[in-house]
Amino acid sequence: MAVRADRHRHNRVEEEGVMRLFLFGAGYSARAFARAAAGEAAWIGGTTRSLDAFDTLKESGIQPFLFGGVSLDAEIAAVLDSATHLVVSAGPGEAGDPVLNAARDAIAGAMPALSWIGYLSTVGVYGDHQGAWVDEETPCSPVSRRSRERLEAERAWQALGAETGLPVAILRLSGIYGPGRNPFVNLAAGTARRIIKPGQVFNRIHVDDIAGALSHLARNTLGGIYNVTDDLPAPPQDVVEYAASLMAVEPPPAIAFDEAEMTPMARSFYGETKRVSNAKLKQSGYAFTYPDYKAALDAMWRADNWRAE
Repeated sequence: MAVRADRHRHNRVEEEGVMRLFLFGAGYSARAFARAAAGEAAWIGGTTRSLDAFDTLKESGIQPFLFGGVSLDAEIAAVLDSATHLVVSAGPGEAGDPVLNAARDAIAGAMPALSWIGYLSTVGVYGDHQGAWVDEETPCSPVSRRSRERLEAERAWQALGAETGLPVAILRLSGIYGPGRNPFVNLAAGTARRIIKPGQVFNRIHVDDIAGALSHLARNTLGGIYNVTDDLPAPPQDVVEYAASLMAVEPPPAIAFDEAEMTPMARSFYGETKRVSNAKLKQSGYAFTYPDYKAALDAMWRADNWRAE
């Protein structure tokens, strides 16, 4: 294993107590992490593909940078020099991981303060297990192209960690929800659907627990693969019905899966069913804020914060 001798990352972070975060792909989950880390981090920067998103990033305490996934400009390279923690949520494509394609050399050789990398992946890499439980030791057999690309990207980031001696945490996320993205929003907009496919279950994860898991793993510089998912895999119609009960509205009519009009992408999600264990993350010391969808929906409804991020 080639470890660069000129870096003393852990000593520098411990001695100075400085956390400087850089987020490649400051989307919904990464912005939640930025808000959670605001009191701990001395500085947070993040990328977006559009100037229109700059104000959104600033509202989350993030200094915005443009990154199109092709090359690394001098402005980003300059701030990477002092970054201590790196979070990657930019999705891969047919050409591979855009961050590694553009910034691998910089990460491996020009980030002397870097102590930890977090990569946001998906439980989709496990593929279909016909409702059986899976954990981090379960062999991956991704079905969709998107999930195959994610698995390839995971392996590339792990290889970089092995090369540099950096801890790389792979966070495999279930279906993400939270303020602004939840069944209350869909019910209020009249777009909620109750699609019934016998035997179908999904795990979910509240965005605050993604932020919490990132904070926990980053603070403790923990590497490895972790399922970031709730305790209660459940049929999707159950979640809609529970949200409707809290709103005191009628749930939408049931639609048989075979009769539902769906995009190919939406239909592909129903082609896989599994129950995902989060035991490893709990054993590492993380306690979930919202262990299941009922606790999360109850909390959002009480706080009346479900409408917007």
